[in-house]
Amino acid sequence: MVFMRWPDGVPRCPYCNATKLTWLAKDQRYRCYGDHKPQKFSLKVGTVFEDSPIGLDKWLPAAWLICNCKNGISSYEIARSLGVTQKTAWFMMHRIRLAMVTKSFVKMGGSDGGPVEVDETYVGGKPANRHLSIRKASAERAERFIRDENGKQIRNPNYKSKAGRGTDKIPVFGILDRETRKVRTQVIPEVKRETLMNAILDNVKRGSTIYSDGLRDYMPLRSLDFVHETVNHVNEYVRGEVHTNGIESFWSLFKRTLSGTYVAVEPFHLHRYADEQAFRFNNRATKDNPIDDADRFMLAISQISGKRLTYAELTGKVGEAQV
Repeated sequence: MVFMRWPDGVPRCPYCNATKLTWLAKDQRYRCYGDHKPQKFSLKVGTVFEDSPIGLDKWLPAAWLICNCKNGISSYEIARSLGVTQKTAWFMMHRIRLAMVTKSFVKMGGSDGGPVEVDETYVGGKPANRHLSIRKASAERAERFIRDENGKQIRNPNYKSKAGRGTDKIPVFGILDRETRKVRTQVIPEVKRETLMNAILDNVKRGSTIYSDGLRDYMPLRSLDFVHETVNHVNEYVRGEVHTNGIESFWSLFKRTLSGTYVAVEPFHLHRYADEQAFRFNNRATKDNPIDDADRFMLAISQISGKRLTYAELTGKVGEAQV
């Protein structure tokens, strides 16, 4: 853990960055002589493991499993394997997912990268499996025409279709660089032109070649100095190099993980599961990158520093009085 957290092998105080430390064998902690409190700290301080009574003998196997199980792993299975409660395992997994997030400010495409595929998908359960109250509300919105007080047929102002952008499902936007085979995901509030253009401009270099489906909201890309080619899925899926099969294969893995392993995911946690799947996808073994399970695990553990996720933040109860 020392070498995974401090690559040069020199422990540093997380409060003042000092290297003059004393190892207290009985406490299993370091002591810093800087003018700050507390002076004692363990390997967990300043990482996603901070303030956790769970030992590293449970944290590290949990990280190994979530990094290397292709379709994810249930918190119930983690709880059975490690001997903790399901609630504890669920909290542990979300903290590890935060460590798996690899933020990059380097834009995709351009002269250094290949063509870029962009696509959006919708995540949510089947209407038949929803709670009865939600199911009734969804059924009412699915009716194109309704009756007014006089029994006259009128257009339903709350009408939403059962598929595509008209659903009640959560939209997720994805970008795939064909050269590096890396994907980036972003949970977006709605599929609109402004939202999609901002996401592309933040992640793709101008002048890049972008492949998308025939959604009209992608049309402004050519006016923004991009080379834009589309494929109309009504008529075809591939036209030479023009297709979105790469990003759609990622959506297939992502949805298989959600429906087969995690089953029910709340919308405000969806971005964490998308980050988890993107980490495994971006660090999978290929002919050009023969990465193995140990490499993937080491990469995740090397990213634990400087990240913190409290239970109050995870559950959206920041600022509420603790009972």
